[in-house]
Amino acid sequence: MQSFFDWYHGEPQRLHPVERAAKMHVDLVIIHPFRDGNGRTSRLVMNLELMRAGFPTAIIPVEDRAAYYENLDKAGKDMDYGPFVQQLGQLVERSFEPYWYLLGIA
Repeated sequence: MQSFFDWYHGEPQRLHPVERAAKMHVDLVIIHPFRDGNGRTSRLVMNLELMRAGFPTAIIPVEDRAAYYENLDKAGKDMDYGPFVQQLGQLVERSFEPYWYLLGIA
């Protein structure tokens, strides 16, 4: 965990907030610091990081869960974060839709 926090206070501050949130989520799942609830905790940390940067939370819909787990697994096993970052970016973009509607943009 110390390495995770050391990493967080260094390099990630230069990453796009969506990329940073995705990497934090994956890395916490890999570390698996708790006996139970690692996935939920990692998603909460991911969403907290998004909100801190002014983004809406990302909710993983049931129909996207298979791809979510596949992309999460690829990031964890192959250190290829690209597909997970892309999926999270799409989920965040979808999360903006209610705001766009309220603003009359969509």
